[in-house]
Amino acid sequence: MASEKGSKRAIALVAGTAAEASAAGVRMTAVVEDGAQRARVAMESGMEQMTKQAETFFKAAEDAAEFGRGNIEAFTKSAQLMAVGFQDIGKQVFAATQALTDHALESAKALAAVKSLKEAADIQAAFAKASLERSMSEAAKLQEATYKLAETAYAPLTARVNLAVEKFGKPLAA
Repeated sequence: MASEKGSKRAIALVAGTAAEASAAGVRMTAVVEDGAQRARVAMESGMEQMTKQAETFFKAAEDAAEFGRGNIEAFTKSAQLMAVGFQDIGKQVFAATQALTDHALESAKALAAVKSLKEAADIQAAFAKASLERSMSEAAKLQEATYKLAETAYAPLTARVNLAVEKFGKPLAA
């Protein structure tokens, strides 16, 4: 009987130890599963944040590339306007020079046909006065054309500067 009691006790002890081991195993499994679940949630959250940051970075890179293209287009447009404007001003200068040359030739012909010194002085004075007036008038026209050209040619660049100030002058959203 003592041996039976000892066996029963040993069996009970082994059964208790097995039950405790089984309970500890269940608790350990729960801890491992909980840890795995937390790690999975943390990983998913980290991946979402990384994806959002990558999207933000790529969007910023696309915006910067688009802004750069806009700058190149504005510079090209400005250069084209400047080239056309210089051609127009060159044509105006040539026309003014041609008109002054024609006027000088007319005055030279008139001087060649004078019969008195007074008549020569009068023709020369009229020529000088007309030449000065034409020169002043043409200079004013050229000045106005130059100002207009500068304003027109720099308009695309001014627009890009204004856009840059508007776009990059704002604080970044958090």
